[in-house]
Amino acid sequence: MRKIITAGLFLLIGFILQAQGSTIVDVFQKGEEGYACFRIPAIVQSKSGALLAFAEARKNNCSDTGNIYLVLKRSEDGGKNWSPIITVWDDQDNVCGNPVPIIDQATGKVILVACWNPGECSEKQIMDKMHSECSRRIYVLFSDDEGKSWSAPKEITSAVKLSDWGWYATGPCHGIQIQNKRHKGRLVVPANCSILETKERHSHLIYSDDLGNTWKLGGTVKKSGGNESSVVELKDGDLMLNMRNYNRNESKTRSYAISKDGGETLSEMEYIPELIEPICQGSTLNYLNKGKISHKILFSNPASIDKREKMTIKLSKDNGKTWPYAKLIYSGPSAYSDLVNLRKGNIGLLFEYGENNPYERIGFIAIQKDKIKFSE
Repeated sequence: MRKIITAGLFLLIGFILQAQGSTIVDVFQKGEEGYACFRIPAIVQSKSGALLAFAEARKNNCSDTGNIYLVLKRSEDGGKNWSPIITVWDDQDNVCGNPVPIIDQATGKVILVACWNPGECSEKQIMDKMHSECSRRIYVLFSDDEGKSWSAPKEITSAVKLSDWGWYATGPCHGIQIQNKRHKGRLVVPANCSILETKERHSHLIYSDDLGNTWKLGGTVKKSGGNESSVVELKDGDLMLNMRNYNRNESKTRSYAISKDGGETLSEMEYIPELIEPICQGSTLNYLNKGKISHKILFSNPASIDKREKMTIKLSKDNGKTWPYAKLIYSGPSAYSDLVNLRKGNIGLLFEYGENNPYERIGFIAIQKDKIKFSE
């Protein structure tokens, strides 16, 4: 098990990037095209270099319940300009959400795993199974033209959800395609569930070895308290599941677990003292070195114990053991985010932010390679 060195042993060294030298480009804004709110960002870069930014388009208000579409916008110039909204999945008054996109590096196919539930059912009702129809289901969709058009959703619930689970959520953030030889090409999606009887929350993984056509339930973290999660492949071939943590009496930081078998099983939960959180989603990303997995891991979240604010990117240069480098991206209200590798070694961040609350906009910022202390 990796030994986590506490934050007190390190100075928090900033990235070279200066805030005034980068521009946040608004991708989605509340009120756009008649949608009251956009939430839950996820982003990937296509094989040709186009950026696909996903979100939930919430029709009537910003609630997690109600009429919610899955949408995306595309950018073909590195995030400077974005297309009009493309609807990925609309099921009338129901919830279509929690996007987890993955790019197949061989064919360029986009695989999108997402969740569905009746629009009148809240998360609490689904956790309690107050009505038989209040069920959370899991689907996969495909695009062969880099997100311009989409297949009909295909249900995979029976393959990845146990009968005694209530709530279920994929990601939300990008998934991964494994590069190491033993499981090369495997798609891995981070997820979480609740147990009907106890209402305990657990994080887990699901995976596919045939480009998303069929799926299997992978490892589940035994200890409760894990929730929305992100998965990253490490340099040694292991996978690290980084989790939103509800065990506030134990730690006000992110938790993690390791898989040594491509996501089929997960280790015991441990905490990461350097990655503080206010109970909120976060994103992890393996920084690619000429397209190859490296020992450098990026993490983004609102770096605050009490509030959803201070959107920050942190960097580990030792496979996630320590996190001594950090850069504040936006000091104001901010919440969910997703990281993406860009061309020429640059990175991008898609995140929720605003002036009065974190849910006014979803913005994108590109960070140049030469502005980051990757080489020191």
